[in-house]
Amino acid sequence: MSFKVEGVHHIGITVRDMKRSFDWYSKMFDLTPGPVNHGHGDELSKAVQVEGTELSFSMIEIGSTRIEFLEYHSPRGKDFALKNGDVGATHICLQIDDMDAAYQTLRERGAVFNAPPVTLTDGDLAGSRWAYLRDPDGIQLEIWAQPKP
Repeated sequence: MSFKVEGVHHIGITVRDMKRSFDWYSKMFDLTPGPVNHGHGDELSKAVQVEGTELSFSMIEIGSTRIEFLEYHSPRGKDFALKNGDVGATHICLQIDDMDAAYQTLRERGAVFNAPPVTLTDGDLAGSRWAYLRDPDGIQLEIWAQPKP
């Protein structure tokens, strides 16, 4: 092969209202958004395959990974409506150090979980715990904790 994949630079998600998303992610996870950038024009429209694109974008860094938030001002897209089993549905998983503390803290901050944390009981991941929640746009997130030694 003529090139090497060195890592994941970022994960992009389209949101309805960037300020609302930044406020929520900052409140829930104590994350700080970066500067907001803007884009428009034929080259961008062709690259993203959305005619007449005008958007804002910004990133939040989590360790060595970034989540890029994109807000399309024009044209306005449809609201997120995929279920976990739908092709193309994705989620972002954040590794945490303490499931019980995270679950309690996030609920106190207003997070709505699909269900209480699940503990894996079989295989190489036995003892790991996870839980799904959704952000203000309905985008699926997961928190994941490795078993404590």
